[in-house]
Amino acid sequence: MTPLPAPPHRAPDVDDDFAAGPDPALWVPHYLPHWTTPDRSAARYRTTPHGLELRIEADQPDWRPEDAPLRVSNLQTGTFSGPVGSPRGTHRHRDDGLVVRTPTPTRLLWAPSAGRVDLTVSASRDPGCMLAAWLVGTEHDDERASGEVCVVEIDAAAIGATTTARTGLKAHHDPGLTTDMAEVALPFDATRPHTWTAIWGAGETVIGCEGTVLRRIPQSPRYPLFLMVDLFEIGSPGGGYPKTAVVHRVRGWQEG
Repeated sequence: MTPLPAPPHRAPDVDDDFAAGPDPALWVPHYLPHWTTPDRSAARYRTTPHGLELRIEADQPDWRPEDAPLRVSNLQTGTFSGPVGSPRGTHRHRDDGLVVRTPTPTRLLWAPSAGRVDLTVSASRDPGCMLAAWLVGTEHDDERASGEVCVVEIDAAAIGATTTARTGLKAHHDPGLTTDMAEVALPFDATRPHTWTAIWGAGETVIGCEGTVLRRIPQSPRYPLFLMVDLFEIGSPGGGYPKTAVVHRVRGWQEG
């Protein structure tokens, strides 16, 4: 196994342990709010001694009626959209008439084009849930700047004494990237705190977990990326509520 490079010697540009909740200078507690309405995009969360508990609650509405059943609580490090009715906005997740419903300002709270992020999280084993962390193209200058570094996606059903996760790169609408996703095996129960790392820039993306390199991909986005950390409930509601996952700490360094 190859160890990850050590973090930069300088202090991180962002370092949040969520002791006081999401820092409004860094986080927008909504999931892609421009494609829906504020009541549907707003995150449900609770501050705990161990970090920020993302929650899916029994009365939480679907994120968009067209994508139902799908509920999500998300933090993201900025926003961008065109005006109402425009097809322009960060992370165009579908191509069938998606338009802006709630215009959002261009806010680049943290949007590095190259750098490193370390995220310590505890995934959810609640039925139907997925914990994810992505770096997605802001698209505020160019709608083709839409690629994604998928740091991790962990389905609740894939967690046990060992865990299967997805990680890699997604091209989306960027013609200069090729989607390269893979499943990786983790030798532990991902409901316990563990740290994911993404390092990207200079044509390479490195993704690792708990200090070990899992993926080394010979391509990387070359434009600003927002960080998104989210808990999804995918499929029809069921089981007990609230459903939860925890974001313990996020540290990030911008390069170049």
